Amino acid sequence: MKRKGSETIPEPTVVKTDEQWRNDLTPAQYAVLRKAGTDRPFSGKYYDCHDDGIYRCAGCDAELFRSDTKFESGTGWPSFTDPINSEAVTLVTDRSMFMSRTEVLCRACGGHLGHVFDDGPAPSGQRFCMNSSSLDLDRRAPAGPASDADKE
Repeated sequence: MKRKGSETIPEPTVVKTDEQWRNDLTPAQYAVLRKAGTDRPFSGKYYDCHDDGIYRCAGCDAELFRSDTKFESGTGWPSFTDPINSEAVTLVTDRSMFMSRTEVLCRACGGHLGHVFDDGPAPSGQRFCMNSSSLDLDRRAPAGPASDADKE
């Protein structure tokens, strides 16, 4: 376990040096995933994407979100009601920018994905507001509803 502020978060299973991350990611992906940057609103390749598939972490290829949980939030970032399963992401308090938000990290590599807010549609009421730079859409993967085993 490692600490982020006062919180303890799981150690990532995908571990690389900073040099390896820089070589493996585009500059935009590196800025978001490794430095907690943010895509400009309405600029990312997935904010207005309606294709079926599984959204994966651009850093480590971990499955994160199904396209059938994506919705139009009007914010300019891809938004989802739920992660693919509870083990896909880690949630931590983010007190940057003079506010308190909940940051969403990829559980596998620890990459910054975006933030989650409590203003999403039913049934979860959550809006996982993700950066396009942190995601890759696997259009070959089935995007059907999660099974009960996936939700645990």
